[in-house]
Amino acid sequence: MTTRMQPVNPADLRDFLSLTYGELEDLNLGAKQQRKDRAAAHQLAEERLNYLAGEKRIKAVTVLFSDLEGRLHMLDYDKKFLLNSHDNLTFDGSSIRGFTPQRESDLRLALDWSAFYWGPADIFGPGKVLVFSDVLARDGSPFAGDIRGALKKLSNDCYAADGLTLNAANEIEGFLFQGLDAERHYHETGKFEYVNTGGYYHSLPGDPLRTFIDSVAEVQRAMGFQNEKDHPEVAPSQFEINYSYGEVVAAADQIQLYKLICRQVATRLGMTASFLPKPVVGVNGSGMHTNVSVSKDGKNLFWDPNGTEQLSPFAWDFVDRILTHGPDVCLMLNSSVNAYRRLDPHFEAPNQIKASAVDRGSMVRVPIGNERSSRIELRSVAPDANPYMVMLAVFKTGLHGHISDAKNLRQADRYLSDNIYDALADFRASSWTTAMLGDDVKARYADLKQASADRCPRLLGSFVKAQEVQYHHEVYNQYLWNLF
Repeated sequence: MTTRMQPVNPADLRDFLSLTYGELEDLNLGAKQQRKDRAAAHQLAEERLNYLAGEKRIKAVTVLFSDLEGRLHMLDYDKKFLLNSHDNLTFDGSSIRGFTPQRESDLRLALDWSAFYWGPADIFGPGKVLVFSDVLARDGSPFAGDIRGALKKLSNDCYAADGLTLNAANEIEGFLFQGLDAERHYHETGKFEYVNTGGYYHSLPGDPLRTFIDSVAEVQRAMGFQNEKDHPEVAPSQFEINYSYGEVVAAADQIQLYKLICRQVATRLGMTASFLPKPVVGVNGSGMHTNVSVSKDGKNLFWDPNGTEQLSPFAWDFVDRILTHGPDVCLMLNSSVNAYRRLDPHFEAPNQIKASAVDRGSMVRVPIGNERSSRIELRSVAPDANPYMVMLAVFKTGLHGHISDAKNLRQADRYLSDNIYDALADFRASSWTTAMLGDDVKARYADLKQASADRCPRLLGSFVKAQEVQYHHEVYNQYLWNLF
């Protein structure tokens, strides 16, 4: 008698780590608390390495870093290789736009063990964990083009020198469009297809937009984001998912994860999550309202119950420095051709270089707050900007910039650039942006922005052009770029 072998289910053979969302949330919140408590780097490294060595169900570690424009890059390292070589991870920097020329290609990755995440297996694959990294030069020194590293240094220096903690939270808007890779196919049809036309706060349970928002919120919660609220935004098919404050580097990391999660969930639903600032003319664009404050010993230094709008003199000096340098940093906050469509006064454009508690057209708004929540909100930031560059520009300017002696600075009749060429000119001419970035990095960043601008029609016109989508840095097409 012949015995037939039962077919083997491949999934049964892969004993890879796959945790429930509740288990993930507990682990990620624990790691988040360690980061908040500024646990010693060497202690975290030892703890994480021991964990990886002991957890047999982990097969790979996804290492994340960002380039000069804010594009997120990911490398998967086999776990056993990483355990043996975690202090000697190298990559070809000449393959990353804006990093290094071919003759100086080798760069290093230094794992930031405080920025360690467990991701849901159904979104990131089973048996994987994620960790952010800093980029180092060949000799092991900080790489000047790594803006995350520059932001991390600013944060650490402020804490070491004055005990200051830099805090941020971002309200990141985006659009959900029909079909996979809708941005890459935009040139074929010249339009995006909405999945929902309900508008602000309105989306029926179970419809495509609500399903997407619910799924993203669940992943964020599992990854320790500590969500606050989520809802459809003003424009059709537009969304916003809010989460809690964090220390500035952690906050910038979360922006990268937020966009990654949104794109991944959308792809799994057969759709596209887009963070173009103004993908459709005639409806509200997407912003990345950036709420910031500074604290010391747990005390919010922006709060003053007797101050103007209940902000302290320290906070108003912070605001005045940003207003003074508004034109200088505009390109750092609005880094794409498409971003300047959003700075349109017909749709609550935050293009006025002033501060207000009520006028949403102001570059800086002062939200209602209390001793715990007192903050300022920068409304002019686009969601496609490099989050590390945004945070560096905001905090370095707010803390160390110049304050103009112009009268009525906070209510002056001044406006941000309405096109990328004027923003580029202000950026290049500014001594303050040189002080922040250095001559070399500043020039490389400006050249990248110039190249994108020059491949698009100079005049924006009344409809979105294919080129401003095709050559958008977040819709990177290496083959297309190599044709030039």
